[in-house]
Amino acid sequence: MDVLIAYHSDYGNTKKMADAIAAGMKVASPQVSVKLQTAENTSLDDLVAADVVVFGTPVHMGSMAWQLKHLIDRAGKLWMEGLLEGKVGGVFATGGGFGGAGGGVEATMISLHSHFLEQGLVTVGFPKSLPGYADGGLQWGPYGRSGHHDGMPGSVSEGALAAARSYGAHLAEVAEKLLK
Repeated sequence: MDVLIAYHSDYGNTKKMADAIAAGMKVASPQVSVKLQTAENTSLDDLVAADVVVFGTPVHMGSMAWQLKHLIDRAGKLWMEGLLEGKVGGVFATGGGFGGAGGGVEATMISLHSHFLEQGLVTVGFPKSLPGYADGGLQWGPYGRSGHHDGMPGSVSEGALAAARSYGAHLAEVAEKLLK
């Protein structure tokens, strides 16, 4: 199974989450091949070649980073030919913002799921029964809070990274069942 994790990371937190998801996938399915790369370096051929596509982004003003949105806009060409239909998709995000609510993370993750559904991918959420959900999960996927309550950048918690590993394992297990 070939997995592509494409992400953008401002302060390294989204990359930490991407690495944790990859680690969880490899534990659950040792034969999995994971390709991690920035959204800016992801080609349309990379998307087509993958069996599983995972997108990750920091939240920027209640939405995804423009670098990931640019990749999504370019992938519109693939929609015309249905080249991503039947693949498995997953999403994750990091973010801070004022207060403790995550500053738009849910809207960001929903928009990523919407893109995958438009492309015909089977999207995988994050069930609350999985380890780490309480520390870094939403039904849409893992979330790493990376900002302090005053809006300044911080680091994602070990709990959020554990949630990302758990999600990666779950994603690999679901993909194996669906892609048989």
